[in-house]
Amino acid sequence: MLGLALLQKEEFAEGVRELEKALDLGRDANPKSYMVEEIWQELARAKYLEWEHESTKRSWELQKLKGTCEAALKEKQFLDSSEKEGFVDETMKANADQLEALDRVFQKAAEDDIPTEIPDYLCCKITLDIFRDPVITPSGVTYERAVLLEHFQKVGKFDPITREYLHPSQLVPNLAIKEAVRAFLDKHGWAYKID
Repeated sequence: MLGLALLQKEEFAEGVRELEKALDLGRDANPKSYMVEEIWQELARAKYLEWEHESTKRSWELQKLKGTCEAALKEKQFLDSSEKEGFVDETMKANADQLEALDRVFQKAAEDDIPTEIPDYLCCKITLDIFRDPVITPSGVTYERAVLLEHFQKVGKFDPITREYLHPSQLVPNLAIKEAVRAFLDKHGWAYKID
C-alpha cells in the first residue's frame, strides 16, 4: 500500500522500492498467490511510469541541448565564412558534416527510449511475455514459474515442449535469464508496459 501511495504522489523511485520489497515478501510467503501477481503488475506499471517520466525529461533535455549545439555550430559557420572568404564551399561542407554528426549523436542518445522488439530468449515459450520468475527444466527449456505450475495443475506434470515427465521439485530458478531480464528492463523501461 505504501508503494501505491508513493506512486500517487509521483515519487516513483520510492514507490518502486516499496513495491519491490512487497514482491520479495510475497514471493517468500506464497509464490503462487494472486497477490504476488497483482504486486508484480503494480510494480511493472510503476517502473513504466518511472521510465516514462525520466524519458520525457531526457527527451526535453536532449532537444534543448541539440538546439544549443546547432545554434553554436551555425554561429561558428557564420564566423568562419566571414573570415575565410575564398574557402566558403569548404567551410560550408565542414559545417554541414558537423551538423550531420551532431544529429547522429543525438539520435544514438535517444535510441534506448525507442521501443523495439524484446529478444526471444527473454520471453516465456508459453505466454511469449517477458520473464518475471524464470525457471529452467532438466531438459534445458526456460519457462515462467507461475505459468508452468498452472500447466501442471490443469494439463499434467510434463514439460509442455518436450513432453517429458516433470515434477515441480525439478524446477530450478534460471538466475542468468533473470539477471538478463533485469538488465534489459533497466536499460529499456518501455518494456514494462503491460497491454
